[in-house]
Amino acid sequence: MLLDLIPSNYVDIHSHLLPGIDDGAPNIETTQVLINALQKIGFSEFITTPHCIELVWPNTENSIVTLLYKTKDDLNKLHCTPKLNAAAEYMMDGTFLKSICKKQLLTLKDNFVLVEMSYINAPLHLYDTLFELQLNGYQPILAHPERYAFYHANHFEFNKLKDAGCLFQLNLLSSVGYYGADVAKTADYLLQNKMIDFVGSDVHHQKHIAAFSEKIILKNYNNLPQLLQNNDFFKSK
Repeated sequence: MLLDLIPSNYVDIHSHLLPGIDDGAPNIETTQVLINALQKIGFSEFITTPHCIELVWPNTENSIVTLLYKTKDDLNKLHCTPKLNAAAEYMMDGTFLKSICKKQLLTLKDNFVLVEMSYINAPLHLYDTLFELQLNGYQPILAHPERYAFYHANHFEFNKLKDAGCLFQLNLLSSVGYYGADVAKTADYLLQNKMIDFVGSDVHHQKHIAAFSEKIILKNYNNLPQLLQNNDFFKSK
């Protein structure tokens, strides 16, 4: 089972635990339940990453940080005191390009910023965006590259992204087939070719928690334990 691979000191860098800010936890009670469940699996620290998507969840650095402090205070009142920090999962859209230039991005650590794409198609100016990120001092980490269906039959694009300086973060639940067979197959390919740099839970709700009890279906998961340990890089001081 996937949960058997989770070390007792795992630092998660991708989740949606802040209440009511996106499609993750709807309220503080759910936040507490999710955190408690993840801690039982072995999660020791959380860098939760609300979506930042223009016209859908137009979250900002200020709104996320303000909610983080309130959430930590509310959890403390519920006798729940996890190591909880926040960054963001940025959709690479027009608004995001403006934010890059203003250098107002919430990072996972130092200059490491989590980005995502639409599941429908890649951005028209994808490589320009990645270039602008790095030009402004940021290191892009692409969230769940295995989930972008438009790359499933075009693995060469993964090489282009890596050559463009993009790091990859695999969703742990891809290893149990949670998102479907094609996503699992692509995750297998990325692991086999050692293209994954970090992993994340991308937990939104209880169904995601339950999936950690499922069996890993990938052939090339032997380096998953090392990838889990790679996340130690993001451990708070």
